[in-house]
Amino acid sequence: MEFKDKVAIVTGAGQGIGFEICRLLVAGGATVLLNDLDVELAENAANQINKDNSKRCIAFPGDASELPFINKIVDFAVDQYGQLDIVIANAGITLYGDFATYTREAFFKVLQVNLGGTFFLAQAASNKMKLQPNGGTLLFTSSVVGHQALKDLAAYAMTKAALEMLAKNLVIELSPYKINVNTVAPGATLTERTTLEEDYERVWSEITPMGRPAYVSDIADTALFLVSDKAKHITGQSLIVDGGWTSVSTLPSGIK
Repeated sequence: MEFKDKVAIVTGAGQGIGFEICRLLVAGGATVLLNDLDVELAENAANQINKDNSKRCIAFPGDASELPFINKIVDFAVDQYGQLDIVIANAGITLYGDFATYTREAFFKVLQVNLGGTFFLAQAASNKMKLQPNGGTLLFTSSVVGHQALKDLAAYAMTKAALEMLAKNLVIELSPYKINVNTVAPGATLTERTTLEEDYERVWSEITPMGRPAYVSDIADTALFLVSDKAKHITGQSLIVDGGWTSVSTLPSGIK
C-alpha cells in the first residue's frame, strides 16, 4: 500500500497507459480521480478498477485542455479530500500530417491539448500543493518523438519536447515547495489504439532492441516509481521507456 492515503489526478485515463496507471495507484492505496474526455469511457474505466469494491477510483470526465475544467477537477480533489498529492498529465492527442500542408487548426489543437492542458494543470495543482507541508508530485507524459524525429509528427513531437523543458524549468519554480516534477517518455506501446494498426506489433518488435514494443504495464510501472516517495529527490528528468529504440533509432516502415 505504497500510496495509502494519497490523492491523485490522472488525465486521459479512460484506456491504455493512463488506465493502467490509475489501476496501479488504486491497488497501492490511493484515491484517484480518473479523467477522460469520453464520459462513457471514464465511467466504465472507473467501474472496472472499482470491481474489488475499493470505490477509490472516481470518474471525472471532461476536457483536460480547458482551464475551467482543470480548475474544477483540482478544486474538487482538494475540497473533497483535503489534499492533492499526485498529478499525472497524461492527456494528449496525435494529429499526423505532412509539414508542408499541416493546417493551422490541427497545429493549435495539438498545442492546446498537449501543452496547454499540461501547463495549466501543473499550474493549478502546484498552487494547491504549495500550501501542503509535504508538497506533491507532478508527472508529464512525453514521448520518444521528443528525442527522435518521425515523419508526419512535427507538431506532436514539438509539444513532447516542450513538456520535457517545462519539467526542467519547473524545478526552479517548485522545488522550494517540496514539489518534484518529471516526465516519462514512452516508446511504441501496445494499447487499444495501436493494436488496431496493421503490422504495428510486428514492425516495432523487429526494430526494438528488446524485441517487442512496450506493454502499458512497462510505462505504468515507471510512472508509479516517479510519483512515489522513492523518487522524491528526482526532479526535472525524463525517463525514456522504449526497449532501447532511441539508442539505435531504426525507423519503422509501412505504418504510422
